[in-house]
Amino acid sequence: MPRRLIPLVLAVASLPTALYLQSQAPSQDQSASPASRPTDAQTKISVNSDLVILPVTVKNQFGELVPDLEESDFRVFDNNVEQSVDVFTAEAFPLSLVILIDDDLKSKDAAQMAPTLRAITAGISDNDEAMVCRFDLDFYPGDSFTGDLDKLWADLKSVQDKAGPSTAALAPFVGSPSDHPLGVGEPQQKVPLKSGARPTKALDDAVHSAAALLHDRGLVRRKIILIVSDGVNGPQFNHFTYQDSLQALLHDNISVYSLAVGNGVIKHKFSRLINYSNDSGGDIYYASTSAGIEKVYSQITEEARHEYTLAYVPRGTSSTSTYHRVEVQVSRPAVTVKTRQGYYTTPPPTSSPAGKDRR
Repeated sequence: MPRRLIPLVLAVASLPTALYLQSQAPSQDQSASPASRPTDAQTKISVNSDLVILPVTVKNQFGELVPDLEESDFRVFDNNVEQSVDVFTAEAFPLSLVILIDDDLKSKDAAQMAPTLRAITAGISDNDEAMVCRFDLDFYPGDSFTGDLDKLWADLKSVQDKAGPSTAALAPFVGSPSDHPLGVGEPQQKVPLKSGARPTKALDDAVHSAAALLHDRGLVRRKIILIVSDGVNGPQFNHFTYQDSLQALLHDNISVYSLAVGNGVIKHKFSRLINYSNDSGGDIYYASTSAGIEKVYSQITEEARHEYTLAYVPRGTSSTSTYHRVEVQVSRPAVTVKTRQGYYTTPPPTSSPAGKDRR
């Protein structure tokens, strides 16, 4: 046989085998778009349940994202013990987003916020999913997570139509537990809430409920709660404390991004939003006009999507510790690093024990 025909004969002989192997390949690999296929980093995260996953945001002194850091620029500490990073990536992860809208804003703030809600859809990409929820004294979940922008806009439009002072029943009168004169050493009771006063809100409960919705959304999705609120919270109306809700966030690696609406000068009233955002590794933005609010939505989703992801299996730390404090350092000067403050190894509380101090 002429030598030049040998390669052709071998190629023809191997064709049936190649066709058979192709027919046995999973059909989803043939049809899936490159953007929807899991990356190496996502695969490593999804198959290793022991990994501690840290979304990390790095900004320069101008508040701009720093996109060009390498793994060698980061150091991770778990309970003060330096860790070896097992997964590092700067790739964008798909978002699972709970949009938590304050349903009890002052009329002026609601009028500024309501027309802006459609702008949220501009930050939703093909692989993202979102659910629109509301809260005042109660929590009102959406139907389901969706990536359908038409469905998402319909949900936001429904919230927009309802935006304004709450129509919930007035908050119950809160007074002294008894009418007896104060005894020696008995503390003075706080000023009671007047009957007929404007309702307040249970923000801690709303955050806890939103976190529960994100519990099963998957390790390779960036879990986000976007709170649009004036930050008012009535501790006496919550079944869960701040620490309860924060534990739920940290346990499931959920970051809170807050849009504080209203008078940004009086920032102390936004302290609850600030704490949730900082302690969960998220961020807080302030806006008091419709134009300002619309601009912030895209900034929030852009920041959440383009975080660095560092993951590691804890080494050299106590296996009996139920809470681990985490610190991430970056070698580059003049930058700000944001990540969650730690993680819990035990599940968060699912109900508030009777008689628990709710302050």
